[in-house]
Amino acid sequence: MRLGAHVRMDSDPIGFGEKLGADVIQMFVVDPQSWDKPAPHPLAAEIKASPIDVVVHSSYQINVASLNNRLRMPSRNAVALQAQAAAELGAFGLVVHGGHVRKDEEMVEGILNWRKLFQRQEDKGGFAVPILIENTAGGNHAMARHFDDIGRLWDAVGDFGAGFCLDTCHAWAGGEELLGIVERIKAITGRIDLVHLNSSRDEFNSGADRHANLADGTIDPQLLVEVCKAVDGPIVLETPGDGVAEDLAYLREHVG
Repeated sequence: MRLGAHVRMDSDPIGFGEKLGADVIQMFVVDPQSWDKPAPHPLAAEIKASPIDVVVHSSYQINVASLNNRLRMPSRNAVALQAQAAAELGAFGLVVHGGHVRKDEEMVEGILNWRKLFQRQEDKGGFAVPILIENTAGGNHAMARHFDDIGRLWDAVGDFGAGFCLDTCHAWAGGEELLGIVERIKAITGRIDLVHLNSSRDEFNSGADRHANLADGTIDPQLLVEVCKAVDGPIVLETPGDGVAEDLAYLREHVG
């Protein structure tokens, strides 16, 4: 089992990972709140050569499901550019949030927009790294909050080799029980490529995306341990930085 955390210091991601004793790190390739084009990382050779596995998280404003051309089209471009930047770091994937639309009647078209993302890129030779779609916590018109919606999304994109990132805080806040969650999501997607293992500051089905350290959140830490034991894939903590080392130590002690 490969355990690690999201990097708080993108200027020296491998140094952060080594200090933490991580097997895997997650990082950004741009300011996550921007539409910036990724620039070559000054430590790209070191990152690529390190035995620490790397995964990249896309910027937050990306929404490929949107029916708004002024959001969807730059989102598609950003996914392709950030996937290429991830490949240049030797990353095993690019995590992209499922996104949302504005009303129920737009859900079908939002799913079709996800399919078009893969179709259009397939004509260009595909993405440089696998795209790992992440479940999200809130929104009544989200593509990947509820598992039945993820099932409809996977019917549209699964044959393009889309990967899946399971976030435990998002599932909990989104109203999905964590008991048996690995088996449930694998029955839909056939795979889990990455786990974001986070507790939640808020109650079940709150719709709030607020991560907490494992000892401080509303999710029973034993439930999170069981997720780790059930999944066959890398696990990344996105918990508050002050407690991430303790979170990692807790998992090593209880998961084995």
